[in-house]
Amino acid sequence: MRSQRLIPALVLAAGLAIPAAVATASPAGAKAAATTCRVEVDYVDLYDVDEKDGTDEVKIDLAGYYYPSGSKYVAMSNGDRAYSGNFANPTTTIGTSGWANFSLREVDPPIVGSGYNLGSINAYGSTCATLSTGQIAYVYKTITGTQKTYYSYYIRLVMTGL
Repeated sequence: MRSQRLIPALVLAAGLAIPAAVATASPAGAKAAATTCRVEVDYVDLYDVDEKDGTDEVKIDLAGYYYPSGSKYVAMSNGDRAYSGNFANPTTTIGTSGWANFSLREVDPPIVGSGYNLGSINAYGSTCATLSTGQIAYVYKTITGTQKTYYSYYIRLVMTGL
């Protein structure tokens, strides 16, 4: 007879414990906070070309590496858009307290070394710290200046929480 009383008591105790555990669990689909982020070029738009010939030859400098590498570059004219793949996918990883600098470079073929720095955009770890794993944020900037002529570029980065 004692076992008959014990079973309902266990069921009742289990029934009370389960709702308490569910109440403290994370909402369905919630993800952990990102500890690092992948940062990559999404695209670059050219509004006003720097070169008098109407075409800029562009590379991206990321931590001293030039994209695309070697003697390659991306030829852009007013109104053109170049995606990450056009630049050979410049990508890096930063922590929640780090940062990455993406510099837009105008090069002069046939010598396409480091070229002239048109301007830069930074991705900061403080933005990464606000993301969950898998969540994305866009970092963007309009870069303008005068070297050979007035130029204007729009660059957008995509940051993904890891």
